[in-house]
Amino acid sequence: MRTHFALLVGLVAAAATVAHKPGKRTKDAQVLILGGGMAGTIAARTLHEKGIEDYIIIEGKTEMGGRILSDSFGATGKNFTVEMGPSWIHGTQTGNGTANPVYSLALKHNLSMANNDWYGNITTYDYTGANNSYLSVFHDAVSAYKNATVLAGERVDKKLVDMSLESGYMIMDAVAKTPQQAASEYYQTDWTPAQTSWIASSWRHNFTYDTSVGGFSLNNSMSIDERGLKVIVQAEAQEFLQPQQLILNNTVSKIEYDSDGVTVTITNGAVFTADYVLCTFSVGVLQNDDVVFEPKLPSWKREAINSIDMATETKIYLQFAEKFWFKTQMALYADQTRGRYPVWQSLDQGGFFPGSGIIFVTVTGSESVRVNALTDAEVQAEVMEVLQAMYPNTTIPAPQAFHLGRWNTNTIYRGAYPNWPASFVNGHSQNLRATVGERVWFAGDATSLKYYGYLHGAYYEGQNVATQLAECIQTGNCDCLSSVEDVKNAQPYLISNSTSG
Repeated sequence: MRTHFALLVGLVAAAATVAHKPGKRTKDAQVLILGGGMAGTIAARTLHEKGIEDYIIIEGKTEMGGRILSDSFGATGKNFTVEMGPSWIHGTQTGNGTANPVYSLALKHNLSMANNDWYGNITTYDYTGANNSYLSVFHDAVSAYKNATVLAGERVDKKLVDMSLESGYMIMDAVAKTPQQAASEYYQTDWTPAQTSWIASSWRHNFTYDTSVGGFSLNNSMSIDERGLKVIVQAEAQEFLQPQQLILNNTVSKIEYDSDGVTVTITNGAVFTADYVLCTFSVGVLQNDDVVFEPKLPSWKREAINSIDMATETKIYLQFAEKFWFKTQMALYADQTRGRYPVWQSLDQGGFFPGSGIIFVTVTGSESVRVNALTDAEVQAEVMEVLQAMYPNTTIPAPQAFHLGRWNTNTIYRGAYPNWPASFVNGHSQNLRATVGERVWFAGDATSLKYYGYLHGAYYEGQNVATQLAECIQTGNCDCLSSVEDVKNAQPYLISNSTSG
């Protein structure tokens, strides 16, 4: 009988003590996998499938899952599991077509899911209260985004430069001019249009949702499992991972590398040595220098790391004694300030958590950063103010429970998900993924060209990079993930020496 996963988790603290003391060069493993989220777990599984068992996963949390983060929420006796990180499997499967691999994991491990209808099951509000008169504006915004993806494809065909999605809307003459238009546009455009690449956001959307170009389906499945969405990572790991291959509750402070191998120092002072290291922690951690590399990473790698955005979002959960809000799954609120508490979802719904009294709102981008700087009491006061604006004729009671996540201030993550800006080009993407000195490898949702920021992007990267790493170990071919020394413009800037400008 296999070791129960709870026992596996209980044994990992002891496993940390096997690390060698500083100065001793005997290798502890062939591969150290830094991060036990989706990418790290699938990378470990891939090595296992390739016959490589000499690896150790080091995870900063007390459990596996990475940024798949679930919390128990609610008043005493009325608790539910809510997702603070990813909640959805974006694009599931159409008929017998290609399945999103994360969806396949969910089915394999009997994850409880609900189909989340983002577009056909929505109520609209603004700062004056319920305002379903702008549902037509909302549907116009849906059409505008579809048109934007088509025009982005034409830009690729014509080899035109990328622009921000916001700039694309200006070219399309589809700029929002009213709060209702702004909220509707926000809902479509990755929720952060000013930061988002027009071209990359379009292919990311199409490769996930459009079956005509290899996408999975239009459906989004939301986890409503009491075990949390993280269970698909943990249950998958249970099938192959041994206790001595996992160390929890320790973050990495230093990575030293040379032609002979790598040395990794973790926060409890233990030192591990290996032939290779695979870094799967977030690009936000790399950007903040939370991990010291010796020698310093080369300039092409540092440029790539700092050219992509680590975006943030904040989910804010409230629980009330009784439901008083919309009957639809989703609601959109148009404030006079764009992005102020715009996207609402009711979990007190059939198929979700009926009778739970739970509703949540999501903010992203700069508004999320602003909210993260406030106290819980200050955030609650603002959210209640918005709810009162949505329901001006209702006396809204104080919530029984209140909870929010704080991604950008958490040093384990430094943000919620990577976002591709217009200035981040293919050369940067290649360099973000490339190995350093054949010993230091990288994988995660940020290194995915097609699916950056998605769980399935992390899945594919863990699988693909680990496959290349296994080839390196077994055949000596370690040049498969090469870098570009200089990321250049397609054409040089032509600047005159004249002082006339």
